[in-house]
Amino acid sequence: MGTLTYDSKLEADFDDRVLAHLQIVINGKLRRNEAFAFSWKDDQRIGNGRTSIWLNSAIPISYKYLGGRMPLINPRWIEALVVAANSPGGLHLVPEPPENDHFEGHRVEGHRVEGHRVEE
Repeated sequence: MGTLTYDSKLEADFDDRVLAHLQIVINGKLRRNEAFAFSWKDDQRIGNGRTSIWLNSAIPISYKYLGGRMPLINPRWIEALVVAANSPGGLHLVPEPPENDHFEGHRVEGHRVEGHRVEE
């Protein structure tokens, strides 16, 4: 489990693979100075509710991974998360779509996923 820390006060745990996909989408939007909402369902350990935060480039955010290697990235999941992030409801976890036959799942190097631009 990795941890997203927002404004040095709020911590939320996500599977490392989920967190890696969220990081790509969140950082892409923040680099463009786009503010947006991000919501998720809380773990049962803390009440089984929901949390929603407003993300903008002025508020610090950090990502801490349990594992030492970058998880495999599904470009179609990135696209689905970007669509959610650009919607009026803001970013929220959506089911991971199956990868296209021509995508095997690739590690992120810089800001590219297997030759296709993900976010700048």
